[in-house]
Amino acid sequence: MPRWSLPALAACAAVALVHVGLQGQAPATDSPPHHVEGGFRNLDPRYSYPLLLRARHVFRGSPRRGPRPLVFANDGAELRANGHEPTVTWVGHATLLIQIDGVNVLTDPHFGERTSPLSFAGPRRLVPPGIAFDDLPPIDAVVISHDHYDHLDRETVQRLAREHRPTFFVPLGLKAWFVGNGVEDAIELDWWESRRFRGLRITCTPAQHSSGRGLHDQDQRLWSSWMLAGRARRVYFAGDTGYTPSLGDIARRLDPPDLALLPIGGYSDYPSHHPNHLNPEEAVRLFEDLRARLLVPMHWGTFDLNREPFREPPDRLLKEALHRGLEERMAVLNPGEEIGW
Repeated sequence: MPRWSLPALAACAAVALVHVGLQGQAPATDSPPHHVEGGFRNLDPRYSYPLLLRARHVFRGSPRRGPRPLVFANDGAELRANGHEPTVTWVGHATLLIQIDGVNVLTDPHFGERTSPLSFAGPRRLVPPGIAFDDLPPIDAVVISHDHYDHLDRETVQRLAREHRPTFFVPLGLKAWFVGNGVEDAIELDWWESRRFRGLRITCTPAQHSSGRGLHDQDQRLWSSWMLAGRARRVYFAGDTGYTPSLGDIARRLDPPDLALLPIGGYSDYPSHHPNHLNPEEAVRLFEDLRARLLVPMHWGTFDLNREPFREPPDRLLKEALHRGLEERMAVLNPGEEIGW
């Protein structure tokens, strides 16, 4: 069992396990097929994530950790001085700093200590952020993939809004959460909708996942990935997703990205195909479907959250890439590490 008190465990489990979602409902009348009455669903007919399997993840005990990723010393000076070179820096988990055409973008920012609705219990941070919040360059935009606690941290969002005043790009249904937390500058988009922002085209793109932060909001807010297109470069941020071949439509409709930021952790509940998370081999497959030039993995080794050992996801990713002759197109970063693309 995890090392939490039984009341704390029960409270976290209630949020994690109660699935009154809408994934099986028919589409809402005169709406896109991923819309249903009261919320949203995935479109792959094979998608299934039953309650009992979600419960197993919570109650099967502590993860097998192994060696933690080493944090690179990054005081942010180069990033603050950079005016035009495209860079990406892994802060940790699904938080990355993207610099493109002079615009600084954060993905799913989380600088907190826990991925939980509770301040005293729940999965905790085991690896510090690769860049301290105070060392960030001015953040112009933030993209949010969905509302799960490891991707949407209220305190981080509020501090960003207070100190950097970025524009937040969020999936359909999530703007009300931001407004309710005192953040007015949020642009809400459905899949395939785009907005222009300081020379970038920011497009909300599909993902296969779910949403919900409590007992009564399961699948009521959309989940998404994002494509950021600049003058000459494109970057794709997958957020959190399971594998489905239809994600290849993103490259067909928007052109292949130069950089693909893909999750590779959280798959161990399923031996071959997790409905909500990519395993490393599926990440390589999606990379090929997208016809991307470079893959940077994320969503591993940061929180006491996933069950696989810390080093297993990147090791399996590189093994699969070597098997497919793609090893030179993989860039496994440590927290704080910055590369050009």
